[in-house]
Amino acid sequence: MKYLSVCSGIEAATVAWHGLGWTPAGFSEIEKFPSQVLAHHYPTMQNYGDMTRYKEWNIDEPIGLLVGGTPCQSFSVAGLRKGLDDPRGNLALVYCGMLDHFRPTWFVWENVPGVLSSSGGRDFGSFLGAVAELGYGFAYRVLDAQFFGVAQRRRRVFVVGYLGDWRPPAAVLFERKSLRRDTAPSRETGEKPAGTVAQCFEPRSPDGHARLIGDFSPTLNRMGGGQREPCVITKTFDFQSSGEYGEAPVAATLSARDYKSAKDLVAQPKPLDPYLGGEVTISIDASYYKGCGGTSTGERPVVASGMAVRRLTPVECERLQGFPDNYTNIKNPTPDGPRYKALGNSMAVPVMRWIGERINATKTLPN
Repeated sequence: MKYLSVCSGIEAATVAWHGLGWTPAGFSEIEKFPSQVLAHHYPTMQNYGDMTRYKEWNIDEPIGLLVGGTPCQSFSVAGLRKGLDDPRGNLALVYCGMLDHFRPTWFVWENVPGVLSSSGGRDFGSFLGAVAELGYGFAYRVLDAQFFGVAQRRRRVFVVGYLGDWRPPAAVLFERKSLRRDTAPSRETGEKPAGTVAQCFEPRSPDGHARLIGDFSPTLNRMGGGQREPCVITKTFDFQSSGEYGEAPVAATLSARDYKSAKDLVAQPKPLDPYLGGEVTISIDASYYKGCGGTSTGERPVVASGMAVRRLTPVECERLQGFPDNYTNIKNPTPDGPRYKALGNSMAVPVMRWIGERINATKTLPN
């Protein structure tokens, strides 16, 4: 299926949907760094830039799906048709204009939960009224990324629409009770959480020689077919009020503000090398964890001494959003600031993958 992505950012949708065999017809992004990320990873794909100029875009092929998340400003359904001719900078209206212009079979729209209460709900109601006026059936639901395999609390409103019928969107967003994604994962014996913090943190040892043994073992399961080693993380903290942090089982919602201040912190042991002395930073792998008796692989044992607190790294933020490691490190090295901002503004890849898979499955349902 061909899809058109607007407010593209660093393209969580494309990362999520590549495995489905879907291909983008184009992107629309105006921010400098995200545009550079798109050019780096998708050099042959057109970035059309300003989405308000969509009528000038040279897209001749049919668009099967429109995806993006826009600010939701007030507008009246009664004035919709006139408004589509003169969006006046209202990107929610522009998005509706694109639905009217390209007439995709599906659309996926994303926003923050605050959209449900903006202007007493009138803004969101106006948007839904507009897409209905254009002939789309729709369903909406709040989805939290922490229930899709990443250790980040990230609640977002998703609206899925289908031209002419509300039933396909409902089938996409709502599952049977036993499969629901909006309840906390079970911690019963034999069951694992959807995502653990330890899985998302990068190795801290540059040479990989020092390995921790002792009482600081986190969840040791690997991710990505053995491609990652979890860092030794025992606690995570998120910002609660002025200068205060509270312990949290998963990371707080990443935001664009992360590039300005340490909103999320992690704590890990400060190990001492019992032979050479001094603190070392280490990573841990299940194959090296042998208990206090040492290792059978010749690795030098280390012991923990206190805790070190630090902020999330860009790679850790990439993992918390479901991106490949160093996806935003396009200049080797790339300054951290733009990476934090772009990742904080992005959608979570696993959530988008789930929506895409559900759309694929719904397409095969009988009428």
